[in-house]
Formats: sequence, structure tokens, C-alpha cells
Amino acid sequence: MPLVAERAPTGIVVVDKPEGWTSHDVVARVRRLAGTRKVGHAGTLDPMATGVLVLGVESATRLLTFVVGADKDYSATIRLGVVTTTDDAEGEVLEQAGAELPLPELADQVARLTGPVDQVPSAVSAIKVDGRRAYARVRAGETVELAARRVTVHRLQVQDVRPGVAGGTPVVDVDVEVTCSSGTYVRAIARDLGAALGTGGHLTALRRTRVGGYGIDRARTLDELADELAVLPLAQAARATLPSRELDAELARELTFGRRIPVAQDGPAGTRELPVGAFGPDGELVALLADEQGRSRPVVVFARPDETGDGPAGP
Repeated sequence: MPLVAERAPTGIVVVDKPEGWTSHDVVARVRRLAGTRKVGHAGTLDPMATGVLVLGVESATRLLTFVVGADKDYSATIRLGVVTTTDDAEGEVLEQAGAELPLPELADQVARLTGPVDQVPSAVSAIKVDGRRAYARVRAGETVELAARRVTVHRLQVQDVRPGVAGGTPVVDVDVEVTCSSGTYVRAIARDLGAALGTGGHLTALRRTRVGGYGIDRARTLDELADELAVLPLAQAARATLPSRELDAELARELTFGRRIPVAQDGPAGTRELPVGAFGPDGELVALLADEQGRSRPVVVFARPDETGDGPAGP
């Protein structure tokens, strides 16, 4: 029988999402296990995809905004020779041009898709168009054209190439590993590689193996989480994915009152997109900091004043 936490924990839960589950399904399950509705996720995975899905519980949901923008790792299989409506195996087949080995241009086209690229997201993505999700418009029979976005594919490495047959059509399956910036669609990489080779292509398998500092080694299946809800404590979760700054008691106390403090002379600089985690003498997360005009401003404050001192140090 699943164990339900008596008191909602605070921290990050890294789930190894199973195939066929939506990200919302996983959130709903963890809400029941944690005994709280305050659970959110840092970026969705399609139902066909598996792997790392980062969830925040209680106040850790405020970390998720900064986890969403982290780089990600994937293992994927691209099928050359077949085009689908969704650029993955869940869509209907549009074209079956077929593909056969050898593919002498494969390495060159993979290289062209590596680095900063202008990528057009899949039409069935969750991007909003005039207030509605693109996939909802497509399902309603509308034609959706999305603008290209600049993304960075840091690594697109071919691991294996295999001939095969799908529905009587010769195909080539290409196993790849991808490291990419936030906002990159691996489905779009499959589509664009197939288009560049003249064969067409779509994604048949996708596994996310890392989101920022949270790798698949930290992930637990839903069955494992039902037996023991593994929650990465707030401070440890922040250190895993954000630069860190250690504070003395006085500066930590100032932050709990929302005050700005001097920037670190030799430490990392924080930005709105990637703030610095500020930690008190006890090692606990006090706030997230962004540097502005020579001062460090608390973007999010986690600690209460009574947790770091009796009151503000200054007037």
C-alpha cells in the first residue's frame, strides 16, 4: 500500500517518468504521496517520453522557475524514412519516402544541426498562439505556423545506425545523444535531420537523462516513490543546480527582511535568469540573489527573520 507523508516535505523530487504518463499525471500522483497540492514541475515531458521530470514540493516550487531554463540531456531514436503529423511516433503518418544505408551525408547534416540554430518548434507543441496552445489549434483542424527560435544544441552525437522496416517501408533508425538549451525540441531535430537528408524523419523514442544538476541517477520511479518519497532538501536542491554564495549571520539576516546586500567580491554574479543561492552559516538556503547596480537583491526569500536572527541589523 502506498505510503502517504504525514506532513508535506519541502524540496525537490526527481522522478523517472514512465512512458504513457503525462507530466500532469505525475504531479497528481506526487501530490497524493506528499499529502499536499503544492507540487509543480520544471518543464513537461511528452507522454511517449521517459526520464527526468523535476518536481518541487511546497516552497521548493519557487526554485522551479530557474530549473526550467537549465540545459538538458536526452537519449533519442530518430527514424529516417517516415514523416508524421507530430514529428514523433504518436502522430499519423504523412509520408513514407523510405531510407536506406549508406547515408553519406548523415555526419555533415548532424554537424549542421549542432551549435546555435534557428529551430521551428513542432506544430503540436505547448507554445501559445493568440492565447491558445498550438497543439489545441492543430487538433481543432487549424493550420499553425510557428516562428523559428534560436536554441543551442551543444552536443548531437550519433551512437548507432540501424536499417529496418516499418509498415513495409525501409527505414533507418539513428540513436543519438543530445545536450541542448532550454526550449529545444528533440522532435524538431528529428524532423529537420530527415528533411535535410531528403528522407523525412520523426522521433520514435526519447529519454531525458538530465535537467540542470539533476541527473537520472537521482531519479526514482513512481513505484519507488510510493515506497519511500525521496525528497532532496531545499538547500541541497539549490546547490545542485545554482551557483552558491556563503553568508555570515548578519548578511543572512538582512536578506530575510528583503534588504539588498553588497555583491560578492570573488563569487558568482546572479541574474534574473540564473540567480545565486545564498546560504546562511547553518547551511540552509536563505534566498536567491540577482546582482543589480553594485548590490545583490533577493529575488526569492526562503528563510524567515526568526530563523537567522532577532531583527534587521540596520535602520
